[in-house]
Amino acid sequence: MESMHYIGMDIHKKIIAFCIKTFNGIVIKQGKLPATRKALSNWLEDLPQPWTAAMEATLFTAWIYDFLKPYAQSIKVAHPEMLKAITAAKKKNDVSDAEKITDLLRVDMLPECYMMPQELRDLRRILRYRNHIVRTATKEKNKISGLLMEVGAQYNKKRLHGEKYFSEFLDTVEHVPDSVINMLELSRSNLEIFTDIQKRLVHSIKGDPLIRGRVERLLSIRGVGEVTALTWVLEVGEPERFHSIRQASAIADFVPPKKNPPAKSTAVQFLKRGTNTFKRY
Repeated sequence: MESMHYIGMDIHKKIIAFCIKTFNGIVIKQGKLPATRKALSNWLEDLPQPWTAAMEATLFTAWIYDFLKPYAQSIKVAHPEMLKAITAAKKKNDVSDAEKITDLLRVDMLPECYMMPQELRDLRRILRYRNHIVRTATKEKNKISGLLMEVGAQYNKKRLHGEKYFSEFLDTVEHVPDSVINMLELSRSNLEIFTDIQKRLVHSIKGDPLIRGRVERLLSIRGVGEVTALTWVLEVGEPERFHSIRQASAIADFVPPKKNPPAKSTAVQFLKRGTNTFKRY
């Protein structure tokens, strides 16, 4: 569309650099604005219509994407690694980066990446927070073991983190300073809190109507548990976005072999890309 205006945005924590061009590449406006909803609202009032925008995927992209989406003809998010390879340059600044994104969008060469719907992203955020809680709980377990090893206490490794055993152990253990006993009790209290939190987080998302059907079907597979099912659903997002098994496998850093692989090639290929959270499961 020759009447379309193209906007490239280079997003940072505190500022957003932008460049607006016409279909023919004529610069309408360039500049920077604060990365706040109020500033974006004021900026939207002066935008030429119609417009489409593109931005690089960063930590700050999601909320800006959601805020601008209702006003745009379309919004695309660029894959950061592929974008870096295309726009590599010695001299860089925020406005020039925004202009490069604008040009890639304008000539339909933007390396677009998948942007999950906001509802699924909200659930995925909860699941990832639950994973953070589990890692923190594991640190507490390791700290309990470490404290006991420091003072030479003998304990049953397999039963140490059981509630009954731990309580009896503290009552009977000898030659352990009171300060260590206090730290052990504190670590145990933290561990119980973290365990309860992670269970409540899993319970809060597994019954969500948006994903409940897919989770239940995955749970019917032998060996698949709640967390694995939730991870598969929320890291994949919308499965219909994949056009082939090979494309779907790439999210787990795995690419199936070709139909007629060379004699010296291995049966499978592994990439350096993929979703780290998904690969753990």
